[in-house]
This record gives sequence, structure tokens and C-alpha cells, in this order.
Amino acid sequence: MRYCRECGHPVEMVIPAGDNREREVCPQCHHIEYDNPRMITGTLPLYKGKILLCKRNIEPRLGFWTLPAGFMENQETSSQGALRETLEESGSVAVCKQLFSMISIPHINQVHIFYLAELQKDDFHATEESSEVALFALDEIPWDELAFSSVSKTLKFYLEDLKKGQLEFHEDTIKINQLSAQ
Repeated sequence: MRYCRECGHPVEMVIPAGDNREREVCPQCHHIEYDNPRMITGTLPLYKGKILLCKRNIEPRLGFWTLPAGFMENQETSSQGALRETLEESGSVAVCKQLFSMISIPHINQVHIFYLAELQKDDFHATEESSEVALFALDEIPWDELAFSSVSKTLKFYLEDLKKGQLEFHEDTIKINQLSAQ
């Protein structure tokens, strides 16, 4: 940002009093512009023991499988955003059951939140965002074709919880050095 969104004056990169990071600050009206992480919200949709995955029809990671998820919008809750994204990407209506995973990805300024969700019926289809939508048995998950490491982690957490017989909430972080190891 080059100009203040409040008064239009050119901004400067400075550390405001009481802060510890450089921010875009207007020297005229003293407005501080904060650049905060983006929230990605989605579901791990289940239907009769199978997991619904969507093959991306858009970049990034065009042609790879993912859980339905996307950027949370203003004036919606994280669960509302997750259900909206599920509908937009798979054409299916789901019900959130519980918050399941929250994965911070600091190097891209994102936090990914996934809810366990149940599909109301076996009703899904390709959309503008997904070239293909399918249910996968647990032993059919296309691990080498998954779009994002947050999706892989969430699916692994789910399979581990099933083995333990108890579904829990998982919080994790993906660091840049972990990406090259995957």
C-alpha cells in the first residue's frame, strides 16, 4: 500500500509506539494499516464412512485433490464459511459436527481450519472450482495427488483418530522446511 486508506497521504513503513513490527503508518492522520493472516476454512466431509474430495479446477494446484475449503469472508463465522465452501466446491450440503484441525502456516500468512462434517445425502457434482468430486474409502485416498500439506495433515489426523477410537481437535504448524521434506 502506498497511500493511506483513510486520508490518501503517502504512508511510511515504521514501527508504531508500543508495537514490535514495521507497519504502514500514515504520518498525517496516524492510521496504522495491519496486514494480518488470512483464514482458510473448510470441511472434512463424510458420507457413510467415506471422505469427499474435490479435484481442483483452479490454481493453485490445479488438478490435485483437496478437501473443500477457501478464504473465510467478512460477516461469516468459520463454520458458515466452511459450509459455504463445501457447497461452492462440491455442490453438496453438509452439517458441521466439530472443529477438527487448525493448522498455522506462518510463511504464507494463513491459518487453515477444518470441521468434521456430514453430508446430508449422496449428492455432489463438479463445479466451477472442482473438475471432479468423489467419495473415497479410507484406503483409497490419493495421497500423492493431494493439493496441500494442511489437507494431508488433516486427513492423517482423522485416520489416526479412527485407529484410537476417539476424534479429537488437532492444532499444528507447517514450517517452510517441512514442505521440502514432504
